[in-house]
Amino acid sequence: MIEPYKSKSVTGTKKALGQLKKVLAMIEEGEYCMDVIQQMRAVEGLLSSVSAQVLDSHLHTCGEKAFQSNNKKEQEKIIKELIIAFKAAKK
Repeated sequence: MIEPYKSKSVTGTKKALGQLKKVLAMIEEGEYCMDVIQQMRAVEGLLSSVSAQVLDSHLHTCGEKAFQSNNKKEQEKIIKELIIAFKAAKK
């Protein structure tokens, strides 16, 4: 993974982990369900942002390399990976 995506991904993942620990504590302490759900949505948002940063890095490294080459197999692999990523994002 390349910069600045790497440092942003590490920061976002650490934030998500901290938030997730807070969610766990809220559940264990019997906090109000809607408050727990709100915090869980925050974690999902952070992880979604990290996922986008990782994909961006992948496209700037592996994707760029594949499409600058004439290797059709590698290019097809990147295309299939993108399709999988887009399908996962819709869920």
